[in-house]
Amino acid sequence: MRAITVRDREAGIKGLTLEDLPHPHAAENDVIVRVHAAGFTRGELDWPATWTDRAGRDRTPSVPGHEVSGVVTELGYGTTGLTVGQRVFGPTDWTRNGSLAEYVAVEARNLAPLPADVDHTAAAALPISGLTAWQGLFDHARLSTGQTVLVHGAAGGVGSIAVQLAHEAGARVVGTGRSADRDTVLDLGAHAFLDLEADRWEDTGQVDVVFDVIGGDILDRSAALVRPGGTLVSIAHQPTVRPDDGQAVFFVVEPDRLRLADLARRLRDGMLRVRVGEVRSLADAPAAFTSRQRVPGRTIIRVAED
Repeated sequence: MRAITVRDREAGIKGLTLEDLPHPHAAENDVIVRVHAAGFTRGELDWPATWTDRAGRDRTPSVPGHEVSGVVTELGYGTTGLTVGQRVFGPTDWTRNGSLAEYVAVEARNLAPLPADVDHTAAAALPISGLTAWQGLFDHARLSTGQTVLVHGAAGGVGSIAVQLAHEAGARVVGTGRSADRDTVLDLGAHAFLDLEADRWEDTGQVDVVFDVIGGDILDRSAALVRPGGTLVSIAHQPTVRPDDGQAVFFVVEPDRLRLADLARRLRDGMLRVRVGEVRSLADAPAAFTSRQRVPGRTIIRVAED
């Protein structure tokens, strides 16, 4: 099969190549998915799991990309809950070969059925961003109706979904970003927008939850915005500053088949939108990693046509 691989950690994204690899093996409780569309994170070549397995052993050549939408072609021993020919989507394992390939082996529990009227391209943009947004808002911050949440990076993959989910839950939403993102963020359901470069942060008042996807100084300054008893949640790194009488949480997204299925239903029914910017071929994936052009929305790799 054709796949995008990396072999040299020092070379980083410059070492991304398209090559032929053996067809993946379906281990116990695995499925093999014929990839129709794949999502990736530009920073994933910096993740240790891209280069080593769970035991710390070198696993190159490594295939990046950890969001997949496609069709099940094979079941591993003991696999239940999915069938050959079924449309599925979800995240792939961090320490195994990913989705920038024609086929990928995935633990069945990571995947959820994909409704027939949801496009693979849109589905590939949803697993990590959707689960991260949900888990950050509701599992970790316990956001509830009537509370106020500030979402950093509100026009991005995770932030745009967090804005929509928080709005639907009856929270007041303040989205942040660059000035060019204002109309997009307000259209997604935010009640107010904060330009991180031009606006005074203090004017927003205190909030119950800050959801951070940026880190650094943005994360540190955000602690002061959280009212007593509130929560600062970050997916960038462990917060170094804790809100007064509140909590600070760092987390890594976890697979959740039931929640994925719920997000897919919301997408199908028009209750949720994913922002897809560019759609590129598998051969163009290395260029997508290295591109410095700011694209409004996720870049998705289309591997096979529906």
